[in-house]
Amino acid sequence: MERIRLGNTVFEGLNNAYLLPGDRPTLVDAGVATDSVRRDLREGLDAAGYGVADLDAIVLTHWHADHAGLAGELQAESGAPVYVHADDAGIVAGDPDAVAAERSIRERRFDEWRIPDEPLAEVTAFLDGHDDLRGDRVDVTPVEDGDRIAAGDGELEVVHLPGHAAGLSAFAFDGEPGAGREAFVGDAILPKYTPNVGGADLRVDRPLETYLDSLARLAALDFERAWPGHRDPISDPAGRARVIAEHHRERTERVVSVLDDHGPADAWTVSARLFGDLEAIHILHGPGEAFAHLDHLVAEGVVAPPDDGGRYELLDADPDFDELVAVPETKR
Repeated sequence: MERIRLGNTVFEGLNNAYLLPGDRPTLVDAGVATDSVRRDLREGLDAAGYGVADLDAIVLTHWHADHAGLAGELQAESGAPVYVHADDAGIVAGDPDAVAAERSIRERRFDEWRIPDEPLAEVTAFLDGHDDLRGDRVDVTPVEDGDRIAAGDGELEVVHLPGHAAGLSAFAFDGEPGAGREAFVGDAILPKYTPNVGGADLRVDRPLETYLDSLARLAALDFERAWPGHRDPISDPAGRARVIAEHHRERTERVVSVLDDHGPADAWTVSARLFGDLEAIHILHGPGEAFAHLDHLVAEGVVAPPDDGGRYELLDADPDFDELVAVPETKR
């Protein structure tokens, strides 16, 4: 397996694509559709002794442009099928109804979160100005949890881990003999940052609970190693999943504290207390993260549903946070 490091100046940077050589050369994730990333990917393939035309399959962990943007043009050149979970297939394919539905949800959430006019204009311009980064339309082959895809000299097993994105999936495989199972995990877990929930994919219902369930599943699978969509490999994926869950437990405490100190507040106000001033894509991710936690607290009866002004009122200032946010046990 070859890791191909891709630049990315638009989003979080330091993307990875992975090449599985062998009888069925397979690329996992494709990078964002910019000239510099296109060059990085082609040079990486060339260094491994392959060209785009050699690809027999392309596998995408999720729909975000920095993972799927180049898939269409790679498919056009190679003829390779592009596999992605069914929940993300419509957006990756560029289906107008799927794209319009995602945009409609975005507009509704921005209104519910009470994002002020100036940052609203900024984030809207950012998102609309980067539509081209999704690249060409793709003829998608949808997959589901548990499906197996022939790849390289072996196969990849689809492990659906929604939260950061509705269709986000890891692809598990056998490592070196005696090394146990490993997985390409996209942005399910990352070695440095905590993947955004709530803002990264507005289609996800109960985003925090959904993501916590995925962290628990990933921890239980106890992979020997994870290959993330950004930065370096993760040597203890279950331990990293636990750390991220603990982070969300602490953030849940902070959200409760904000409401206790401030009184009823909308998602934008809570976000400002958590993260301060935001710009570009983070104007989406900040209140989205606040919303994910507020939504979870509403479902658990700790916070009242938002009123007509989008404000959430604290009902219980001293909840059991261990029950609110379960941190998975690990075997190591």
